[in-house]
Amino acid sequence: MYKELLWIFTQLPDDYIVLDTETTGLPDENGPPDIVTLGITVVRNREVAESIEFKTRPQKNISEEAQSIHGITNEQAAEFDSFDSQWNQIAEYLIEQLIVIHNASFDWPILLDHVARYGLPMPPIQGVFCSQKAAIAWAQAMNLPCSQRGPSLDTLTEALGVEDLRAKTNGIHGAGIDSQQAAQVVERVRRSGDAD
Repeated sequence: MYKELLWIFTQLPDDYIVLDTETTGLPDENGPPDIVTLGITVVRNREVAESIEFKTRPQKNISEEAQSIHGITNEQAAEFDSFDSQWNQIAEYLIEQLIVIHNASFDWPILLDHVARYGLPMPPIQGVFCSQKAAIAWAQAMNLPCSQRGPSLDTLTEALGVEDLRAKTNGIHGAGIDSQQAAQVVERVRRSGDAD
């Protein structure tokens, strides 16, 4: 229904990566939050081929609200490797890829802030696609709940009948599992847009 509103998803390449982050909190007067985990799911031929999660030691304290979302404490995060020590491995996944992010206006500036902060080289990419923004018109037409950013990953997961991977973790968010969830949702949306 309203599949013409999903046209942009049908134009996605068959190969791309999905990126997600869990952070120390929200942007505030001290700037963007720090990344605690960064998840990348590799999609090849419209199927999930690989998923990896990088745990990175933040410089800022993790807020109580953020801890309640992703379940990582400051004590645990203090044991993680630094962001810059893992960047070469992360960047390998980004080279010449289209990067799909659900809520790109949150995650992408935070990633770029880390790259700039540590003086790291940014690899060439094809671009960034926000699956949340791209789904707004369809979600509104379907009377799904939407914030100004668009429908949440949970909302689309339920509306499209996609398996809820977070159900296995008692609802705890993780960058790895959320990037997998977003990849499955994007492919289900694409199939809905392709359907005759």
